[in-house]
Amino acid sequence: MNVDVDLAPLRERFAAEGGDGYLIDDDASDSDQRYVSGFTAPDPYQTLVTRDRVHLLVSGLEYGRASADANADSVTRRAAYDYQHLVAEHGQYEGKIRMLAAFLEDHDVESIAVPRNFPTGTADGFREFGLGVTVEREGVIATIRATKTDWEVDQIRASQRANEAAMARAEELIATAEIEDGILVRDGEPLTSERVTEEIEVTLLRHGCGLDETIVACGADGADPHDRGSGPLEPDELIVIDIFPRDKETGYFADMTRTFARGDPGEEARRRYEVTHEAYEAALETVEAGVTGATVHGAACDVIEDAGYETLRSDPNTETGFIHSTGHGVGLDIHEEPSVSPAGGDLEPGHVISIEPGIYDPAVGGVRIEDLIVVTEDGYENLTDYRIGLEPTAGTRS
Repeated sequence: MNVDVDLAPLRERFAAEGGDGYLIDDDASDSDQRYVSGFTAPDPYQTLVTRDRVHLLVSGLEYGRASADANADSVTRRAAYDYQHLVAEHGQYEGKIRMLAAFLEDHDVESIAVPRNFPTGTADGFREFGLGVTVEREGVIATIRATKTDWEVDQIRASQRANEAAMARAEELIATAEIEDGILVRDGEPLTSERVTEEIEVTLLRHGCGLDETIVACGADGADPHDRGSGPLEPDELIVIDIFPRDKETGYFADMTRTFARGDPGEEARRRYEVTHEAYEAALETVEAGVTGATVHGAACDVIEDAGYETLRSDPNTETGFIHSTGHGVGLDIHEEPSVSPAGGDLEPGHVISIEPGIYDPAVGGVRIEDLIVVTEDGYENLTDYRIGLEPTAGTRS
């Protein structure tokens, strides 16, 4: 991973509290660990940030790869601390604590700061060995991660290109399907949410990306923003497709939503689509460095409320209308800082965020339009190159 990580804010934080370092004990599913270490492994490893260096402690199995790939000043094997002997003598739990205590001692660490999700058992074990442990409560690394480098923006843009290819395949299937007995049919078989999802996944794999799940939701299913959808797709109904893949090599996500209707979904559905599109444009026009996520969210709410639909701002208990925030940060996690919501703070150059207003009602269906953008000093750059339109077409992206 080629991120030039600036850990000065983290170092200032733990030093101000009298700490000698900051320790992450997790596997690469912890995006903070992946970001700081520049390394991924399926089993837990440790990343230690001291006042001037970054050190890794890994298994012998991962040592060679970590030495070659990690953004660390030193990489040490567990065997350097006789880990297997410690486990045999003291058991798995205490053996690990003794190994980690020796690792910290090697780097002159007597008091350690840890993230909020640090293993409680490990923290208690450290204290029993006389090490000071404090929790870094603010999530400084998440804040650092929110501002992307040019390299990171390029990786997210590449993931979005794969996303666009997958969306184009989904749109093509809907556009070219036959209509028979009230459902969409392709090659003699019902065109189902599951079938479209499979084509999305295959397309993403061919572009080096993968995902655990996606959304292809038709009709009332689409009125629940996180309903994955199931069963045959129908004509004259709104179909929400939300794809959020992750690049298998770099780990960076993309995110995009489009809403289609094959046939005529009715005047009310078309109106909701137009209002959602207007809210999307209003939110985009508001984005620039120094504007808060709350202000951007408010711009989307203004349009939707002015059109006569509820939002969570106008009615916190509403179950229809605009029932989520306008967007979120995207990077090594699909949802990360900053927030484009009522609580959203200042946007900064390099923040990568989604803009995704929507209107939902089981009686009509759901509408959502989502692009991924990077905030700039005087506005934004749209990382998404895909047309917006309710009528599905084949073979066209933008």
